[in-house]
Amino acid sequence: MHARRGEAILTTDPYRPRTLDRHWLRWVLLAWVLIAAWYLYVRWNAVYWLSLSDTDDNIRLMQVRGLLSGQGWYDLRQYRLNPPDGLDIHWSRLVDLPIAGLYMLFRPFGGAFWAERLAVGIAPLLPLAVTLVALAATARRLIDRLAWPLAILFLFGCSSTLLMFMPMRIDHHGWQLACLAWTVAGLADPKQARGGLTVGLSSAVSLTIGLELLPYCGMAGAIVALRWTWDRGEARRLAVYGATLAGGSAAGFLAFASNANYAMRCDALTPIWLSAVVAGGALLLMLAWVSPRSPWLRLLLAVVAGAALAAAFATLFPQCLQRPEGVSDELARAWLNNVREAKPVYVLPWRTILPLVTGPIVGLIGAIFATWHAWRSERFVGWAAITLFTAFAVAMLFWQVRSGPAAQLLALPGTTALAWVLLPSILRRGNPVVRVVGIVVALLILSSMAVGYIVQQFRIDPPSERTKTVLRAGSRCATLPALAALDRIPRAVMFTHVDLGPRLIVATHHDGITGPYHRNGQAILDVHHAFQGSVDDFRPIAKRHGARYVLTCPNMAETTIYRSRAPNGFYGQLAKGKVPAWLTPVPLPKGSPLRLWRIAY
Repeated sequence: MHARRGEAILTTDPYRPRTLDRHWLRWVLLAWVLIAAWYLYVRWNAVYWLSLSDTDDNIRLMQVRGLLSGQGWYDLRQYRLNPPDGLDIHWSRLVDLPIAGLYMLFRPFGGAFWAERLAVGIAPLLPLAVTLVALAATARRLIDRLAWPLAILFLFGCSSTLLMFMPMRIDHHGWQLACLAWTVAGLADPKQARGGLTVGLSSAVSLTIGLELLPYCGMAGAIVALRWTWDRGEARRLAVYGATLAGGSAAGFLAFASNANYAMRCDALTPIWLSAVVAGGALLLMLAWVSPRSPWLRLLLAVVAGAALAAAFATLFPQCLQRPEGVSDELARAWLNNVREAKPVYVLPWRTILPLVTGPIVGLIGAIFATWHAWRSERFVGWAAITLFTAFAVAMLFWQVRSGPAAQLLALPGTTALAWVLLPSILRRGNPVVRVVGIVVALLILSSMAVGYIVQQFRIDPPSERTKTVLRAGSRCATLPALAALDRIPRAVMFTHVDLGPRLIVATHHDGITGPYHRNGQAILDVHHAFQGSVDDFRPIAKRHGARYVLTCPNMAETTIYRSRAPNGFYGQLAKGKVPAWLTPVPLPKGSPLRLWRIAY
């Protein structure tokens, strides 16, 4: 039956299946096994051919290979790019561990070939299991003890989120989303100590991995503090959260920060951010210990503490008030400002915007409804916290589109709450056809699947032939068969595109120049200058990097930038078939999408 306002969304029915409640964790893990098996099956071709999703996944694999080959735990330089000094990669070793562990598990049974492929295929599915458990826990705490299957079902409408858990997507995004899911579960937890511990620990792990979700960690801390200002009895949650956040971040820094991350940088958990997090945790502990009776005084103290922390940060580390990457203006113009995922959602094509924002908006509406419905109940504060978090995630989409996976994930509690009220009303309809069709339509709309399908079916502006050519070139040049042909040539440094460098070193024994990593701005600029500069300027730059060959992928997205910006530059001349005398063509197999020349100095 329907619950009245202030009660659970549906009252407890003693005749409902108890096994889904009592053994919910077992069922969630079984669902994960089935989902993981299906994803491995449909993406097995990519697993076999080691088709890693993007440059970051390729560098992650190289980082794991380096670790397994004896490279130092705190040495994360990539020596196969820009040798002999290598490139500074600002990540931590934490995400390397499950990949390396799976490799060592499978190595005795399948050798290095299968061990590596199975490791990169299965590793992204591990954080999916962690996420599913967190989603189920949140639904049980806020909606109903049997609502968790709906939360898992709606996850399949989160296309951007699911991409981060696909086999071969071995970079850090899946693990950070898993941390975010547990942050939500902690905010929804009625038990103060456990909830504070969950939010603090998940935030600390996320920050140890990287700063991509730093705004969400900050918002989660603000919500915990607001709960304390609303209810003085929340002091224990605040204290445990502050202690766990500070202690967990410090432990993560000591255990996983690279040698390079001991510098005063703004793009990772360095001493700058560690000091801010530890100071913030200490301030929260002090607030929890003082806990004045007046809610207005508690609010004032929280505002003063936050302002003091912000002022100290701005005074001591003013460089971090700008872009955390700390790149030059030239590098920003030439490269970083053109990264698609760093743009706000409203500048994207409508067919990209609609599937991305529909889920978060539906989830926000559902969270607002559930918060209103829970007024004067013990679930009200938990729902209010989730509503604030969901609204923050929607707002983040207008900053950077890379917030899409997190926004879709945070929308799931609100979407599940809407479905938990809507679906029973449909099931009470007398006509069985109405019930079946109504349930299907409701699930499609609430999950955003209908929107994605409609967008795909009614594309007003289909991709141009030029776009199709660029997509084909980028995918073909990165394949193992195309790149493996280069191994017939003795090992050398190949001067190639920024976005092809990481894949080159994974698929061949050759070394490259650079990859799209902001700490290595000079190497990135050297590649841009070489390809866009004059023919006479190319050789000195290539010689400085010890390059013996030029490797290009015609019509790759990056090369279209070279041609549009400098049609008469070095690459523009190559594209027109005007090859300088000091370049000797190197034959590649028939049909190869790549072009290779030997440089004569």
